[in-house]
Amino acid sequence: MSTSDIVGIILLSVHVIMGFVAAVAISLHRKPATAIAWILTIIFIPLLGAIAFFLIGFGRLPRRRREKQKEVNALMLARSGVTAHRASPSTPDWLDTAVILNEILGALPIVAGNRTTLIEDYQGSFDAMIGDIDAAREYVHVEFYILVRDTTTQPFFDALARAVARGVIVRVLSDHVSGLMFPHRKATQEALAQMGAQWRPMLPLRPHLGQWQRPDLRNHRKLVVIDGHVGYTGSQNLIDSTYLKPKNVRRGLHWIELMVRLEGPVVGELDAVFITDWFSETDELLPVHTYPVQAAAIAASDSGNEKPLSDTPLDNIDAQVIPSGPSFENDNNLKLFVMLIQNARSRVSITSPYFVPDESTMLAILTAAARGLDVELFVSEVADQVLVHHAQRSYYAALLDAGVAVYLYRSPTVLHSKHFSIDDEVAVIGSSNMDIRSFSLNMEVSVLVRGRKFVDQLKLVEDNYRRNSIRLDPEAWARRPLREKVIDGLARLTSALQ
Repeated sequence: MSTSDIVGIILLSVHVIMGFVAAVAISLHRKPATAIAWILTIIFIPLLGAIAFFLIGFGRLPRRRREKQKEVNALMLARSGVTAHRASPSTPDWLDTAVILNEILGALPIVAGNRTTLIEDYQGSFDAMIGDIDAAREYVHVEFYILVRDTTTQPFFDALARAVARGVIVRVLSDHVSGLMFPHRKATQEALAQMGAQWRPMLPLRPHLGQWQRPDLRNHRKLVVIDGHVGYTGSQNLIDSTYLKPKNVRRGLHWIELMVRLEGPVVGELDAVFITDWFSETDELLPVHTYPVQAAAIAASDSGNEKPLSDTPLDNIDAQVIPSGPSFENDNNLKLFVMLIQNARSRVSITSPYFVPDESTMLAILTAAARGLDVELFVSEVADQVLVHHAQRSYYAALLDAGVAVYLYRSPTVLHSKHFSIDDEVAVIGSSNMDIRSFSLNMEVSVLVRGRKFVDQLKLVEDNYRRNSIRLDPEAWARRPLREKVIDGLARLTSALQ
């Protein structure tokens, strides 16, 4: 036997052993599809596959961060004061178990007596935030996945500076990696420092300081809290609607978002999410305060029967904040989303710019359509992320075959809103896409809302999407070029590598 033969046998043996070890190690605590995708990657491209697994194959944050989450969860109810405003939703009858599930997973109950305002206008949401910041007396908490000072957001930064000058404490969090991907990073940080705001990067990748985790685990939350009285959350980042990328400007792309302005006890829950993230980054645990909406305002607003507009404030709304992400041991938003879809009785309307569902979500949607429900999905005709765009296209055929109405929001607008409604009085709005990344890898925040008037408002938003969208024709989609089908299928395979 020659030396080359011996070397070949040794390499083959190492390859087999590596595949066996990978099969055992990777299959533990992972979904079968994810485990199979990683094992095949390591078998067929051993070196690169192994490197990729050790870089992005671990889906939870370091133990110390998870322990901080548990510590805050244990203190949340006792410190937040939200229990005094706990709601007991009576309809639909299955919703009680959903809110119990959310409370067990996220440590926050559903609370009554809230005021909500949906904001569709991109600039309008900034204007509303600026108005509330100018009224701040104690503190302003700002947390965005993408936070950039540009010509559009400059007035927001000016409002923060005015607040600091009045003696208001301004705390700001933004995702570390996203800050490296967009322009004006140093100018943004310098502006915050000069005004006297306290800024910290979220999930920083600084190995020399012992700050390291899987690099694509990101904090994707978007929220603003003013004095514990007013809060904002939804899909919108703090950046110009073109996202400042030259290729977006050349293509004429701009983003459409949906935010919700909140008042009442639920603001304390939203603030608790910020406080948890602040504690994770600074080791400083802030107090949580909860302020209910005044009963007189609720009674006055409830008396009318006028048709609600999407930007009309609504009172006496039950709401529950659901934080999720790799700091938790469970996929909180995934469990909630699947449960809601499974319990729908008449309709399911989903809006998600990045739709790459896991098996349980896809099965719940297909089953809802097979049960005769009116099921629709709103996504964008054009995309800013090519791989994700092709991966989500691979699901359209199965959805169309099941009777799901798939709407493509017309370019050059990128539909970036993230929400869905169930039947007539249950809805979810927040930062979470309906995709594998948002379910397992990103830190997200969602708000579960119970209220017929709120869902009526959300239906108006959905009606607007429908008017500005192209509905996919099943037969025409099936006839699309083979090349596109191949690219879509290959992109779908990569989505399982988590």
